[in-house]
This record gives sequence, C-alpha cells and structure tokens, in this order.
Amino acid sequence: MRLFDFCIRWSPLALLALAWELAPRLGLVGAQSLPPLSVVMASLWKLAANGDLLGHGLQSLWRLGAGLGLAILVGVPLGAVMATSRIVNAVVAPLARALYPMPKSALIPVLLLWLGLGNASKIMLIFLGCLLPVLMSAYNGVRGVDRVLLWSARSFGRGPLDVIFGVAVPAAMPELLAGIRSALALSFVLLVSSEFLMARDGLGYLISFLGDGGAYAPMFAAVIVVACLGFTADRLFLVVMRRMLAWRG
Repeated sequence: MRLFDFCIRWSPLALLALAWELAPRLGLVGAQSLPPLSVVMASLWKLAANGDLLGHGLQSLWRLGAGLGLAILVGVPLGAVMATSRIVNAVVAPLARALYPMPKSALIPVLLLWLGLGNASKIMLIFLGCLLPVLMSAYNGVRGVDRVLLWSARSFGRGPLDVIFGVAVPAAMPELLAGIRSALALSFVLLVSSEFLMARDGLGYLISFLGDGGAYAPMFAAVIVVACLGFTADRLFLVVMRRMLAWRG
C-alpha cells in the first residue's frame, strides 16, 4: 500500500520528466529552447563536477539564510509586542499594512543604488520581503491566543515580557510557523530575482549568465537546482513544524 501511495504521489513528476525528454526529441518543441531532460542532467553533472554549483549555491544559501534569519529575529518579537502593546501597534501596524502588498522586487533598484552589488543588497531585500509575513503571522497568532491564558500567567506573577515570549508566542506557534513557511518560499523568489540583476555570483546570477550566453542546457540545470533546494527546504521545515507542534496531538 505504501508503494502504491508513493507511486501515485510522484507520478505527476515522472510524467513531467518523460514529457520533457520526449517533447524536444519528437520535434514538438525546439531542442534549442528546451533541451531534453537527459541533456540537462548531463549539464547538471558537469556543473557539479567543475565546482560551479557548489560555489554559487553556497553563496546563495548564505544570503538566503542571513536574510530570512534576520526577518525571523526581528519579525517574531516585533509582531508579538505589536499584539500586546497599543502604542507599538499604533506606530508599526499602519506602516506594515501599507507596505505588505507592495512587490518587494520593486526595491531592487533602490537597494542596488544604496548598497551596491555586494551581499548587503541581497540580504536586505530578502530581509525586507520576509519580514512582513513573519511579523503579521506573529501579530495575528498572538492576538488569537486565549486571553484567559494570558490573564492566568499574569495572576501567577509573570512579567509582561515573560507573558509575551513565555506564554503567548508558544501558544501562537501554529500560525507563526505557517508565516515563516510562507516567508521561506518567498525568500527563494527574492534571492533569485536579486541575483539576476545585482550580483556577480550566486545561482540567480549563474542562471542569468548561462541564459545570456545561449547555454540553455546548463541554464535549465541551474533552474532545477534552485527548484530542488526550495522543495527540500520546504520539506525539512515541515518536519520541524510537525515536531514543534507534536504537543497538539
């Protein structure tokens, strides 16, 4: 039964891979614009063997981890305090709601002008783009915590910060983790977008460089790597979520 479920779950990807291999070989699409999957995988092996994927991949993962990590470190406490402090909420909430729908990629020219082509511009874009989903999930999660739980903690003599970070944030963990998961997916989009336009290394830069040079098979190989990294990161985060929420039964 498990084997059957496994086959059903992964059959769409297998069919997609088969269609990718056959479409250019049968002339349904141009092999120049869409090389067969086997050719792409051979290029992927070459990129891995010569060290390009490792070097560019590590650089991209460093930027992503730094930007997303900063967004979590700032967004979680700020969102939690917003939910419990009228003054902080009055100052931060209007700004957060105004900036939330803005496409974060619109900040690329500004950050390029201010911070240049180095790591700072990419990390800042990821930080700003991921901050609002994390902040709003922390805010909504803490706002949704049962008030009786907070009153009970205060009645036992726990201070305001202890109530927020020792009681409210753990109780809001389901919504908070869902917001971080959304930010994780967004961070890959922002990473590649920023490296397309303002980088000299990284997977986004590698995709752009190969595409501009007409090396489409290696370009698709780099795209597959980014997709696999994003998928793997999401699966790993789901494992972390299940363990952190195991107390819910």
